Amino acid sequence: MSRLLWGIDLGGTKIEGAILDAGQPLSVPHRLRRETGAAKGYEHVLTQIDGVIQDLEIASGESRPSVIGVGTPGALEPDTGALKNSNTTCLNGRPILNDLQLALGREVRLMNDANCFALAEAIMGAGAGEEVVMGLILGTGVGGGIVVRGKIINGRHGIAGEWGHNPLPGESRRCYCGRIGCVETVLAGPSLERDYRDAGGDAVRLPEIVSRARDGEPAATAIIRRLQAKFGEAIAAVINIVDPDAIIIGGGVGNIDELYTGEARACIRQHVFNQELRTRILRPRLGDSAGVFGAALLGAGP
Repeated sequence: MSRLLWGIDLGGTKIEGAILDAGQPLSVPHRLRRETGAAKGYEHVLTQIDGVIQDLEIASGESRPSVIGVGTPGALEPDTGALKNSNTTCLNGRPILNDLQLALGREVRLMNDANCFALAEAIMGAGAGEEVVMGLILGTGVGGGIVVRGKIINGRHGIAGEWGHNPLPGESRRCYCGRIGCVETVLAGPSLERDYRDAGGDAVRLPEIVSRARDGEPAATAIIRRLQAKFGEAIAAVINIVDPDAIIIGGGVGNIDELYTGEARACIRQHVFNQELRTRILRPRLGDSAGVFGAALLGAGP
């Protein structure tokens, strides 16, 4: 049997574990979940992760491998090994990589969850075969990861791909990170819902706003047009620097068809430093599996 790859996707509300067959990556012999229980504190989260690994051992009849991949909200500070920028706040400032290796008794390879999404989609999903792939998360937050020739780019600060905290000109809302006018304050799902309410709409969820826009409601239509325009402005800045072959959009906002239309591409093209826009803007192929698949793939490297 081909070597098995074990991955953990640590989320704010759930921890998902999966085992992939390295010879057939889309074959998933085992996949299961536990609640994160972040309100109970950092040590409890570590215990829950170990519990998922134990559950996988029972389900598979296999011992845990020598290397386990883990995707986390937030990123490791390269100089200290502490986690930072996590919206699961009990993890911030904690040496989670070292502590997980002690708890699991194995080498752990840890990476930001958006990077795991990007890695999985670049290798197994919509970006397979492309040289430079950027994976974006547009959901309750905005993040991203960059994959070059099958390898994640981390960067000197461990924040490569974090386009959600680039500033957008003319925007003034304060972000949870403390900065003003971040992309996340404009393009995240809750931000779009807030803007709709501010425009006189009901307190409804984003899919309903999209539906109303398609029915011609003026306030909802304005929100979707603003989404296209601001996405174009924000992502063009990334294209001008990274120039990826493909951009793959995950998260709830990424399900909106209007991000993939000719009108949306025109909004991007307006800000790209080139006469044509050749970058492929793609939907993900792996759905909500991408994060845990990408974590498992971390164990495939040397």
